[in-house]
Amino acid sequence: MTSWQGISEFLAVVETASFTKAAQRLGTSTAHVSRQIAILEDRLNTRLFFRTTRRVSTTEEGDIYYQHCRMLADGIREAESAVTQLRETPSGHIKLTAPVTYGEKMIMPLILDFMQMHPEIQVDVDLTNLPLDLINSGCDFAIRLGRLNDSSMVCKRLATRKLIVCGSPDYLAINGTPHTLSELSQFNCLLGQHDYWRFRENGKERSVRIRGTLRCNSGLALLDAAIRGIGLIQLPDYYLQEALTSGELVKVLNAHQDMEEGIWALFPHRRLQPLRVKLLVDFLAENLTEMSTNSAKQVPA
Repeated sequence: MTSWQGISEFLAVVETASFTKAAQRLGTSTAHVSRQIAILEDRLNTRLFFRTTRRVSTTEEGDIYYQHCRMLADGIREAESAVTQLRETPSGHIKLTAPVTYGEKMIMPLILDFMQMHPEIQVDVDLTNLPLDLINSGCDFAIRLGRLNDSSMVCKRLATRKLIVCGSPDYLAINGTPHTLSELSQFNCLLGQHDYWRFRENGKERSVRIRGTLRCNSGLALLDAAIRGIGLIQLPDYYLQEALTSGELVKVLNAHQDMEEGIWALFPHRRLQPLRVKLLVDFLAENLTEMSTNSAKQVPA
């Protein structure tokens, strides 16, 4: 069985670059720290430090050993924190970021519900469509939609979204209804950030280039344009639920609807999350999934 003896002293020496300062951090003597490091090096049969009268630095082996020991020490601290938090009232600060429209429409109402349940938790929300650096921004997590590009991040799936093509009854009555992807070239397709729409055809993803008289990077503006009968739109389902339920818009090309995409909580590291963050993420996952299920039942097929 691996012994922990000497590891606390080893970490302190690496992080202070001094046997004396390491002893001060640990509340012990320099002789004790030196003795524990010597025992550790004997056990590993490896030299961990270069020592001179002026400085202490790790060897290549010491540097590798430090990386692993630091993770072990962090894991123990987080495990102790997790157990302690189970006996405490959730409190503290949470910072997160989310896309603007999805954040306003779906995330913020749930966060307000959560804060009423946990009044000792403070929440800082940055609604932006820019991909913030989670580590430098100090965010505990980010809400991301669709496909994730950064595989180094840790993620939890909260819910799903679908891309739906639809138009107003008046527009379809005048211009007809597309039944195949090739027919889209005959319709005024209102553009967002891209000049193509995504579909499934014969089990495979297909992108179809579209043209239209309006381009706008606001989903709400495109939604309004479609309701007014200006053209067809393709937007995520959370934009369209009310308009589809009320009959202001009608779905088309259902057979070619793209597969569901994930809505994610993205974390900057693999460390155990504080209880307050875990509670919020679990609350979002439970409620977003329920809202998505209920909306799907209300929207006409």
